[in-house]
Amino acid sequence: MKNIFTTLLLGISLFTLVQAQTQPYLNLENATKIADAAQEKAISENWNVVISILDQGGNLILLRRMDGTQIGSIEIAQLKAKTAFEFKRPTKAFEDMIKGGAVHLTTMPITAVEGGLPIFKDGIIIGSIGISGVTSAQDGIIAEAALKATGFM
Repeated sequence: MKNIFTTLLLGISLFTLVQAQTQPYLNLENATKIADAAQEKAISENWNVVISILDQGGNLILLRRMDGTQIGSIEIAQLKAKTAFEFKRPTKAFEDMIKGGAVHLTTMPITAVEGGLPIFKDGIIIGSIGISGVTSAQDGIIAEAALKATGFM
């Protein structure tokens, strides 16, 4: 009986290990490439921003504040990334819904301004990006450019 239990436990452990290795994820190297692309776009437009990137668990993996960016943008960039991750959609979707009359959304714990995008790979959410520092439309331009430049959009 002990051998059957040990074999079963080993089989489950191997299955879990194989599954974990095949699940797409966002590592620090990829997050850094995304942040570099975002910063490059921001510099090309002469915009100073905060770049926040969350991993596949919704946890902060990278935060970059460009020189001259206001301190308040640190939290806003993270909140945009959090909203995009938790709802698997761009934060602009919520901004548009509120502008369209869905004012009940203002009572929810979301950041309903453009600049946050989920990051998908093979149809699975692996993280998100949030940008803050200029207008929300400009933040969105940077986030989109970063994901396009790195092949995540």
